[in-house]
Amino acid sequence: MYRAIHQKLEALRSHKAFEFFVIFVIIISALEIGAKTYDLPDLALSATQILDAFITLFFVFELAIRFITEPNKKHFFKSGWNVFDTLVVVISLIPINDSEMALLARLVRVFRVLRMVSIIPELRVLINSLIKALPQLGYVVLLLFIIFYIYAAVGSFMFKDINDVLWGNIAISMLTLFRIMTFEDWTDIQYETMEVYPFSWIFYMTFIFFTAFAFLNMVIGIVMNVMEEEHLKAKQEKHGVEPSMTELKQEINELKQMIKQLSEKA
Repeated sequence: MYRAIHQKLEALRSHKAFEFFVIFVIIISALEIGAKTYDLPDLALSATQILDAFITLFFVFELAIRFITEPNKKHFFKSGWNVFDTLVVVISLIPINDSEMALLARLVRVFRVLRMVSIIPELRVLINSLIKALPQLGYVVLLLFIIFYIYAAVGSFMFKDINDVLWGNIAISMLTLFRIMTFEDWTDIQYETMEVYPFSWIFYMTFIFFTAFAFLNMVIGIVMNVMEEEHLKAKQEKHGVEPSMTELKQEINELKQMIKQLSEKA
């Protein structure tokens, strides 16, 4: 009896129609949250409350199916996505009305939209790639901060008398440099300083080259490299883990040694 129910739930979970319906419910949940930000008539508010209750119960049902069909129940909560989905679903059970935790319940319902990331494998790969790239990006951000700090100090010393609002101290200068890096009316700042220092354009050109071009390409390169590794890992998990090139080389070396030993004995 239990095996038959388990097989049916497993078939339901892996069915494409059920996956699309889960995504559809998540989209409806997002639209329902957006609708509540408007002033709605009483009838529409009642409809959204009924819809919210249905969405919450459906998410509980969907999470229960995933837990029941998990071969190893102990490993279910080792996945960060499963823990996130469980927290969102559990906190969503808090009633919105007449509750001290109503604000928390409303905020958590907003995060239902993120459940689409845990449902769609391609989105999971993107998020996992960004998370795994953070340690490498940390060094790039540190180097970027050093460049910012040096240019902010130089800019504050040189241009403070020209415009104290933009270059008054090193903190304000760093905000101004961020504006320059994002190309937000940066030419107005450049032309203002060029009236006093005609060659100050070198300051801006080199800063933009280091930050907007060089560092941006470094970030993109790191993320793309990690993303390729995550795509390869996802394919291996889907189609079965294949031996790596290192393992193949080791096996080939072992075979060569065995052949060499046999030839020496002969």
